[in-house]
Amino acid sequence: MRVVRPSGSRVVPPVDLAEAEEFLRLFHTENRDSGSLQQRLDRVRYEVETVGTYRHTPEELAFGARVAWRNSARCIGRLYWRSLKVRDLRDVHTAAGVAGHCVQHLRMATNNGKIRPVISVFPPEVPQRPAPRIWNEQLIRYAGHQRPDGSVLGDPRYARFTEALTRFGWRPQRRSAFDVLPLVVETADEGPHMFAVPSDAVLEVPLSHPDLPWFAELGLRWHAVPVISNMRLRIGGVSYPAAPFNGWYMGTEIGARNFADTDRYDLIPVVAERLGLDTSREDTLWRDRALVELNRAVLHSYRKAGVTITDHHTESHRFLTHLAKEEAAGRKCPVDWSWIVPPMSGSLTPVFHRYYDESHQLPNFELDEDATRRALEGGPPRFRPHG
Repeated sequence: MRVVRPSGSRVVPPVDLAEAEEFLRLFHTENRDSGSLQQRLDRVRYEVETVGTYRHTPEELAFGARVAWRNSARCIGRLYWRSLKVRDLRDVHTAAGVAGHCVQHLRMATNNGKIRPVISVFPPEVPQRPAPRIWNEQLIRYAGHQRPDGSVLGDPRYARFTEALTRFGWRPQRRSAFDVLPLVVETADEGPHMFAVPSDAVLEVPLSHPDLPWFAELGLRWHAVPVISNMRLRIGGVSYPAAPFNGWYMGTEIGARNFADTDRYDLIPVVAERLGLDTSREDTLWRDRALVELNRAVLHSYRKAGVTITDHHTESHRFLTHLAKEEAAGRKCPVDWSWIVPPMSGSLTPVFHRYYDESHQLPNFELDEDATRRALEGGPPRFRPHG
């Protein structure tokens, strides 16, 4: 077996006992039948003082994951935080095991189109053993193939990631604008390994438009389930670097961002041209008109396919319902206004016209620079051989 160490000189510090105790008090406050708080605190203090960390009970893990969703300031869909299905996979340490359970996650969450919120929690970071990493930003993302003329076929966001995987030996059967990237899972013992995502685990929706027959000729499609996979779950001082989780799509995530952003698929000019709009001046609002039709196509197509999706007006009202429930429960609800307000027609939604609490609360999901770089650049590996 290789001896490895994390790239750089960082080591896993002992768990912050104050953070652990704060979480356990929260858990016992919201779960009155969970036994003696003092006994649990004593046990956790002993574990931390002995080995530098502690192991959450299954109930603590499930509660912590759900509260992390409840505390996610950038998520508008938190009304459903209690419904999150938590998969306890803390004893899965191999790259193949992690990848296999990620595929199971996709199948479980897809649920024949009736999308279910799911989180799969793999081993935590502990002083004795580094935790697995999933390099991908989401379990399903499309490749970006660089062309000789400098343009990109597919998703430009993942052009460097695609290039790195190509160097590792990945080859799609034929290049297209919607090639599902393989998963890259890295462990300290094995290094990074690639795993193809089986096609039967990826539900995709072909796009058409309710009023424009030509729209289907564009050959657009998108995947059904957005599973974020490179954020770490932080519960009571314990960090879980691999904890992929999903809700379901809000239409604007696809129609106003993935397809519309100029550094992504950049389809607004394409749709505007097919609509016959005057693109010679900005004041014709051709971008706005094309954006609306693109988003109509997304919502229409998902509903036609029987795949769960929500629109930004409905979800904005639901978020205010969630906010009211949190306030009634005596809890603060952290909100990042720039993420909660939808990326189109923002001022037409009720979430636009108010202020929010911006405090960061724990448990939560967090990003680090290494995970962001690996997800976009395909490296460098988190662990390196040593000795």
